[in-house]
Amino acid sequence: MFEHTFIGLDVHAVNIVGHALNPATGEISTHTMTAEPPMVLEWVRRFEPPVKVVYESGPTGFVLARYLRAQGIDCVVAASSKLLRAPGDRVKTDRRDARVLAEILAVGSVIEVRVPDPDEEALRDLSRLRSGTAKDLAHARQHVNAILLRHGIRYPKDTRWTKEHYLWLHRQHFDQPPLQFTYAAQLEQAELLAGHLSRIDKHISATANACRYTQVIDALMCLRGIQVTTAFGLAVEIGDWTRFTGSSIGSYLGLVPSENSSGQTRHLGPITKAGNTYARKLLIEAAWQHRRPYARPGVRLLRQLDLVAPATRIRALEGNHRLHHKWEHFDERHKPSVKANTAIARELAGWCWSLAAPLQQGDRMNAA
Repeated sequence: MFEHTFIGLDVHAVNIVGHALNPATGEISTHTMTAEPPMVLEWVRRFEPPVKVVYESGPTGFVLARYLRAQGIDCVVAASSKLLRAPGDRVKTDRRDARVLAEILAVGSVIEVRVPDPDEEALRDLSRLRSGTAKDLAHARQHVNAILLRHGIRYPKDTRWTKEHYLWLHRQHFDQPPLQFTYAAQLEQAELLAGHLSRIDKHISATANACRYTQVIDALMCLRGIQVTTAFGLAVEIGDWTRFTGSSIGSYLGLVPSENSSGQTRHLGPITKAGNTYARKLLIEAAWQHRRPYARPGVRLLRQLDLVAPATRIRALEGNHRLHHKWEHFDERHKPSVKANTAIARELAGWCWSLAAPLQQGDRMNAA
């Protein structure tokens, strides 16, 4: 291992700072270059192979890693949330960051991030477009409700954002011109975002039927609370389910309790919220659906179960019954709903893994 040259890169949009370290000879080299993959490759090739490169995950993405790998350079991307930093280290510069990356790579302490290929990343971007649009729509609707609430206007029915509700909203009028303009603009924004979200959902449905994750999406949709947009989001965000086990998938998604134990005391705290935020959010939202009464699959689930193999169908039915039974158990114990739902989401992640991982493993065996 110590015959390698280990290179840490502090990558920014405009420039990249590199730090090369050879533990065998003690040789150190630092270089600043423009943020162009060919320029990085030219500098990396100045060192005698074998060479290993690392940079921190961030907004610059995976273009550099894919480029270096295509040129035969061993390049990994470090999980930024897992980097070890000394509590007393108060000096942060690009050169020091590059040096730290090279040093932790040399001792084998880098926690790697899986580098997706361009097609997989494009599917992930589509999923995140949907997530961002849904969040913007929720905020726009809150603004509309807030204006009405501040002026003592309340919709008389419980069901909102239906066609009838929109007609009622358009009938509301304020005497002050600035307020009327603000209200009309906020309502227009909410309607535009609702239409935009609908178009995105249609595109996701079409894409889900003809992409590399179609089988996984069909299998995940056999679980209650998971429809096409949720299944698509989980499939593309996690990507390779075979990386995990039924117990480790919950840890990856940050659904396991944090811990602060010392000596003879053991203290469990809130969930860690590590890993993929969007996938965790999708599972928590889906977990609430398992609280509803369940005796047999509904029309949608029956239609979906016909699309999958018998083994997947049996496993999904077992999961639906098990998750609802867990909810009943939590309700009998008067467990706080939010904590109970988080526990259900953690177990739901395991059931999703049990449906998706065998399909991907089978595809690999067939390809081999």
